[in-house]
Amino acid sequence: MKKTGQFFLSLALLLGSYMSGNSQQKAPGINYWLTSPDKSVVLQQQPRTLLFSAVKKDMPVITVDDTHTFQGIDGFGFTLTGGSATLINQLPADQQDALLKELFLTKGNGIGISYLRLSIGASDLSASVFTYDDMPEGETDPELKHFTITEEKKDLIPVLKKIVALNPAIKILGSPWTPPAWMKTNESFIGGSLKPEYYSVYAQYFVRYIQAMKAAGITIDAITIQNEPLHPKNNPSMLMLAPDQAAFIRDHLGPAFKKERIKTKIILYDHNCDKPEYPISILQDAAASPYIDGSAFHLYGGTIDALSKVHDLFPGKHLYFTEQWSNGKGSFAEELTTNTTQLIIGATRNWARNVLQWNLAADAKWNPHTDKGGCSQCLGAITIDGNAVSRNSSYYVIGHASKFVPAGSVRIASDIPGKLDNVAFKTPAGKRVLIVVNNDTTSQSFQISARGQQATASLNSGEVATFVW
Repeated sequence: MKKTGQFFLSLALLLGSYMSGNSQQKAPGINYWLTSPDKSVVLQQQPRTLLFSAVKKDMPVITVDDTHTFQGIDGFGFTLTGGSATLINQLPADQQDALLKELFLTKGNGIGISYLRLSIGASDLSASVFTYDDMPEGETDPELKHFTITEEKKDLIPVLKKIVALNPAIKILGSPWTPPAWMKTNESFIGGSLKPEYYSVYAQYFVRYIQAMKAAGITIDAITIQNEPLHPKNNPSMLMLAPDQAAFIRDHLGPAFKKERIKTKIILYDHNCDKPEYPISILQDAAASPYIDGSAFHLYGGTIDALSKVHDLFPGKHLYFTEQWSNGKGSFAEELTTNTTQLIIGATRNWARNVLQWNLAADAKWNPHTDKGGCSQCLGAITIDGNAVSRNSSYYVIGHASKFVPAGSVRIASDIPGKLDNVAFKTPAGKRVLIVVNNDTTSQSFQISARGQQATASLNSGEVATFVW
């Protein structure tokens, strides 16, 4: 009996050890968040956990391979336009604080925005046009004695300070829509080009901006040289051809940053995917290229694979996606699926380190914006109507990534079966994140395969889901 008891004890210990070892090897379950095109569910965690098993089923499979990595991720977010800052800053203090926590933290219902773009001076979504060195008609200021960011101290900087307090690591990109009119060939805020005699002065304008923002407690991580340099009809705007941007960086801005020991990244282009030759031609300039971190794109023209065309030629330079609007007259369903597919998935699968939608906030009538060229139907991520705040399609498009994919994450391999467009990431904490859109006209069941195990999921037509394990 004694030997029999020892036998069963040994057997129990052996089985316990075996079961313990298997439980350590088995992949954890998948939690997931869902948004439906009819808005019945919006970025809502689902109660059911998807469990991995060895069972393979006869259905489409998304295989996630975290041994195959691509670019690092800097973040997801929006442009905090001057108009956005004004609308947020006019909210009652307690409501404003709660909204900023929702936007910039991930706790609870927070979406964790981690990247912001600012306009250097006014954009077309400012109430009026201004730069940081406006002079009376006929006067100039080549020594920038009148340079000031006072206008930004009304709304933008107070809001930014609260954002930075919530997320000190947030990355901020600055983009000008126009230099001061006196620097331009037509002496107007709209159109014209930068006069060659003011190239060095404009380089110092960027230096002053970065230094002034730093003094106000705001670190500018990167700048682009000109928003949409091939669209000189916006208000404000400026035409800047590729050879001119190359000369400006090579001979003026790059050396000015180097002299002042400014670490802010210099990013090219900041315009549509239909002209990848613009940044390519500048990166081919051996004297300009060392000053350049990478290139930025919008998607109002061309196709998103333009980013890969630049990457393939210059794999050491970074790619960014810095603007895409949401149409105030469009449908939630179309904006949700199209922008998630083309931007969150499309841009990152084509090497973008960030994805930004345009603009963070507008009122119920898509204001404020400038006259004669400002966007009159740009839908904000949030609508602020008095003290009432509502959330729109781009809030959820960005939220499906920003809440789960923090800066420092890396894109990992995943294949696309049929119309189940997707992209996958590995976070600094070691979590795997898979964002999927069902672009089929019918519901789709599929398996997520990782490390040799499978979990079964299902999405209705047009639904977006973020899976985390």
